[in-house]
Amino acid sequence: MQIRARLGAMMFLEYFIWGSWYVTLGTWLASSLHFTGQQIGLAAGTTAVGAMIAPFFVGLVADKLFATQRVLAALHLIGGLLLFFASQQVAFGNIYILLLLYCLCFMPTLALTNSLAFRQMRDPKEEFGPIRVLGTAGWITGGLLVGSLRLESTARPLQLAAALSILMAIYCLTLPDTPPLARVGRFTLASVFPREAVALLRERSMAVFAIASFLICIPLQFYYAFTNLFLNEAGVQNAAGKMTGGQMSELFCMLLIPWFFRRLGVKYMLVAGMSAWVLRYVLFAYGGVGDRMWMFWLGILLHGICYDFFFVTGQIYIDRKASLALRAAAQGLITFITYGAGMFVGSWLSGAVVEHYSAVAAGGETMHAWRSIWLFAAGASGVVLVLFLLTFSDTEKSSVSTLESAGALPVESPL
Repeated sequence: MQIRARLGAMMFLEYFIWGSWYVTLGTWLASSLHFTGQQIGLAAGTTAVGAMIAPFFVGLVADKLFATQRVLAALHLIGGLLLFFASQQVAFGNIYILLLLYCLCFMPTLALTNSLAFRQMRDPKEEFGPIRVLGTAGWITGGLLVGSLRLESTARPLQLAAALSILMAIYCLTLPDTPPLARVGRFTLASVFPREAVALLRERSMAVFAIASFLICIPLQFYYAFTNLFLNEAGVQNAAGKMTGGQMSELFCMLLIPWFFRRLGVKYMLVAGMSAWVLRYVLFAYGGVGDRMWMFWLGILLHGICYDFFFVTGQIYIDRKASLALRAAAQGLITFITYGAGMFVGSWLSGAVVEHYSAVAAGGETMHAWRSIWLFAAGASGVVLVLFLLTFSDTEKSSVSTLESAGALPVESPL
């Protein structure tokens, strides 16, 4: 119980840090620094670059050279300093470089905290879920705190996250020793993404799934990068706090996955997840404060279906398709494709679309045609949904044992 409590505190701090600054980044950049949509999208996309680099960093440094808790401490310490310096800048170039360096430090810690937790557990299948849930609680706490203090359009969230990062660095040094598993052997690309894991993509269903996952992550970045700015411009009070309703619904929908999995199977679970993204963007396009506020609320609460039904079901699907020896590598490959490459392209496209539908008013204030922006995102999500529905076929029958072996919680939940 003591180890579980310590690991739970680690997860809570890990996601408290991320939830404190990432959600409101676009609002600060737009409202206080008056950056363009393209610049905001690129800044939000620094996490995607970090996600692409993370597997290589973890495979080289944590797996072969240093104890995990020490790597975590160093990354959070350096990251905290970088994030604080970023909060002091006003020029886009300086902010982008510092955020990029920070994300190169932070994104590997998502995998490293999971790895450390697994190494300290006797039965990860039973123990990991309740511990990982505290990470979602940390994200929710960060959003509620920033929203309630009305810090969304300021640099304070970055400074809060910086202070928490330094606290996390100190805390990591108190965690159980987790030495590297393999001190010998040459580091190669194949050690991160084994040839056998890449070969899984030769199977038609896996290839379609991987391509669809990449494509759906492109319009997804509209939500992550611009929702908080949109809600603030729409006049929603405590937007960051209200957005934590998405993580609350995520926890609830996680409990429903086994029931839906038995009845819908992999294909239609994935279809439901993609359909929820289309519906969410349509609700944002036509919602508003007052009598249409329910549309904003529903769009936020759909996050549970958007995330769990697609990403968690996808992780279960990969777990079923890959052999036991390749499961971790296969999950890492899909994470690279989605949270890395897909989100990176999405950050560029979302920024370009927002910039296209922006105009500077007479008073110097930037105005956004949000309905057109959200309908573009809905249309892009709808195209991916239709293509997936027509091309994906999974003839294997899902089983309860498969679901249980995969677990009801994702290994990594970025948002």
